[in-house]
Amino acid sequence: MTKLEIGALQALCAIQDQGGVSRAAAALALSQSAVSHKIKRLEDVLGCALLDRRTGRPRFTPEGEKLLGYARRILALHDEALHALSTEPLSGRIRLGVTEDMTSSGVSRVLGRFTRLYPAISVQISVAQSRVIAARLDRGELDAGVFQVFAADRRPDDVTLFEDSLHWVKSPDLTLDMDQPMPMLTFDEDCFYRDWALHHAPQPGAGFRIVMECASIAGMTSALRAGLGVTLLSGRHIEPGFDVVTDHFPPPPKLTYIVRTGPKARNAILMALVKIVVGEPDWQGEKSLGKTADRVESGVEAATLRFKA
Repeated sequence: MTKLEIGALQALCAIQDQGGVSRAAAALALSQSAVSHKIKRLEDVLGCALLDRRTGRPRFTPEGEKLLGYARRILALHDEALHALSTEPLSGRIRLGVTEDMTSSGVSRVLGRFTRLYPAISVQISVAQSRVIAARLDRGELDAGVFQVFAADRRPDDVTLFEDSLHWVKSPDLTLDMDQPMPMLTFDEDCFYRDWALHHAPQPGAGFRIVMECASIAGMTSALRAGLGVTLLSGRHIEPGFDVVTDHFPPPPKLTYIVRTGPKARNAILMALVKIVVGEPDWQGEKSLGKTADRVESGVEAATLRFKA
C-alpha cells in the first residue's frame, strides 16, 4: 500500500517555506542530502516529479503544488492528534486582540482547534484596530495580538504570518481631479493607514478632504463601491471592479500580518496558542510569505525558549 511519510511531507513544506533545500535542511536540522532523499522517496512513491530542478532555486511542479496543499492539512491534523493525546492538561485564560478582518479568516479556525485541544483554557477575544491592539499589549491589557504593521515596523520578537500589499483604490465611477483636494475614505483615527496617507498627499493638489470615517471593512468597501472617495486598502480586500490607482499617488509601504505577545504574558498557555496560530496552513494573504520556517521553526522554537511555564 502506498504511504506518504510525515517526515517527507515536513521536508516538502519546509522547502517552500524556507525558499530552498539547503535552508530547509538547516531548519529541520538535517543534511541537505537527507532532505533531497526524502523528496526523492515521495516522487518515487507518487510516480511524478515534485520539484523542477532545472533552475538554480527549486520550483514546485504542478503536482508538487497540489501535494503541498494536502501536506499542510495532513501535518495540521497530525500535530492536532499529538497535542490531543500527549500534551499535559493546561488551564487558564488568554486575552487575545485581533483585527476585524482576521476574525473572518484563519483566526476562527485556529481558535476552534485550540479550544478542542485545550478545553480548560478560556480565550477572551477583543476586536480592535491594529494600533489599539499594539498599545494594549504594551500596557499589559492583552496577552497576545494578531494584527497588521508596516513591514518596516516589525519588532524582533514578532512572528510573521503573511505579507500583503497596500493600494490606493477607488470606484471606476469616481473621477479624480488632481487640482482639487481628494475625497478620502478612511478608517477611524486609530488606523495607521490614515496617518501615512495624510502625510503623503498627492501633488499638486491641496491634499485630501476626509468625506467618511469608518472602522468597518464592510462599510469601507460599500462606500468605495458607491464612488464616495479614494482610500488605502490591503490587497486581500480589493474586490473585482475596484480601480487600483497608481498615477499621482505615492506607492504605499508593504504590510505584514503578525503575532505579537505582551512583555509580561509569556507562559506555557500562551505558547500553546502561538504555536497553533503560526502553524495554521491556510492564512489568506495576497502573497504567502516564504518564511514559515521563521514562523514555525524559529518563531515557535524561540518562543519555547523565551516563554517560561
